[in-house]
Amino acid sequence: MAILIVDDSADSRALIKRLLEKHGLGDILIAESATDAFALLGLDHPVCLAENIELILMDGVMPGIDGIKACGLIKSHACFKDVPIIVITASDDAETLEKAFAAGAMDFITKPVKQLELKARVNSALNMKHAIDQRKAREAELVKVLEELEGLNRELSRLSSLDGLTGIANRRHFDQIFEMEWRRAIRAGHDLSIVFLDIDFFKYYNDTYGHQEGDDCLKKIAVAAGSVLKRPADLLARYGGEEFVIILPETGVDGAYEVAQQIRSAIEMCNIPHSASQIADHVTVSIGVAGGKISLADKSQELIALADKALYEAKNGGRNQVRVAGAVS
Repeated sequence: MAILIVDDSADSRALIKRLLEKHGLGDILIAESATDAFALLGLDHPVCLAENIELILMDGVMPGIDGIKACGLIKSHACFKDVPIIVITASDDAETLEKAFAAGAMDFITKPVKQLELKARVNSALNMKHAIDQRKAREAELVKVLEELEGLNRELSRLSSLDGLTGIANRRHFDQIFEMEWRRAIRAGHDLSIVFLDIDFFKYYNDTYGHQEGDDCLKKIAVAAGSVLKRPADLLARYGGEEFVIILPETGVDGAYEVAQQIRSAIEMCNIPHSASQIADHVTVSIGVAGGKISLADKSQELIALADKALYEAKNGGRNQVRVAGAVS
């Protein structure tokens, strides 16, 4: 880290440099004018050229741009807003010092420069700069930790909304999204439909093939059902066990019925062997659909109950089929 001396007097520069080196401060940069200092610091450059500067000793009176004005220009630059500047002045009158402090100087030294005063004020400025750097480093580390924590929280939130086996939405996430879509349907006057599907004779499947194969079957069903859904707002969730549920926003029962039939066909086309099924030699599903216009007088659980009732009717009606319960009201 370096100290920059800005002074138009060669004698003053040499004296200050010698005194600093005497106190073990050997990395000294020299500028003969404010303009030279600006070039060295890279104030007109898009990237700071001297970010390693930790202290500037600025002569208050120089030809061209004086030290006080130079101080203000340097401090206005983002790279050097925390770099302390000590103004070296032959005049310690209140007006001069007030202008220096207003320009951003943190301290001043009167001429002729005295060894002990220079040492004390330089040490004070460097200690302040080091404290600022440490604080900024801690803040940067804290920001990094907080960003990592936010990322972990987002990931935890995402994982908490997913079914651990199939990777689709879980019951908890379904409940949240369903209530949100319910309220949105009421506000906008849109249709909302729910589709329930249940794997036919899944208990027999597990008994015949084992729970590992049963888990694989559930995963395949989730993939097949999900492949039919094309809109981002459509949500497929595992409702529990071998039962799945789908939210179809802005969709009436006719549209939901078409989606349900496509899902039933997609699952049947997977041709997952099921020798214990009483209706086919492969896995099939029964599906119940309910939907319609939602009003303030309706209750969200009524739509769930209707879709569940339609599913029950599909099972009782021979399975591997879609039944529609109709509108909420």
